[in-house]
Amino acid sequence: MTTTIDATSFGSITIDGEEYEYDVLIRCSGEVKKRKKKLSKRVSGTSHLLSRDEAEHIYEAGLEILVIGTGQNGGLHLSPEAHAFFRENGVTVILQRTPEAIGTFNKRGERTAGLFHVTC
Repeated sequence: MTTTIDATSFGSITIDGEEYEYDVLIRCSGEVKKRKKKLSKRVSGTSHLLSRDEAEHIYEAGLEILVIGTGQNGGLHLSPEAHAFFRENGVTVILQRTPEAIGTFNKRGERTAGLFHVTC
């Protein structure tokens, strides 16, 4: 099954015709899940810095590319620990503002997942 991101605007993302008003994780399989941003918030006090704990949750066997939509204005960042975790596991991370990241994600291969921040 191919999952396609249709659009995004501040506070929402539309995937396969369904609107989500929260950050989402799209697994390699195309399964759409709500982002577990509390994993980052409990470590750094903010959900705008993706932590190693959240990186470990995002990771799945076979993942090669992770497209991260950093928000409409680029507010989400990757912590050094999360960056190191992905590098150690052979995952290429592409960070782009969410409007640009959806185009990148929609052109993906089968071993690609996506995490999309829908606000800032």
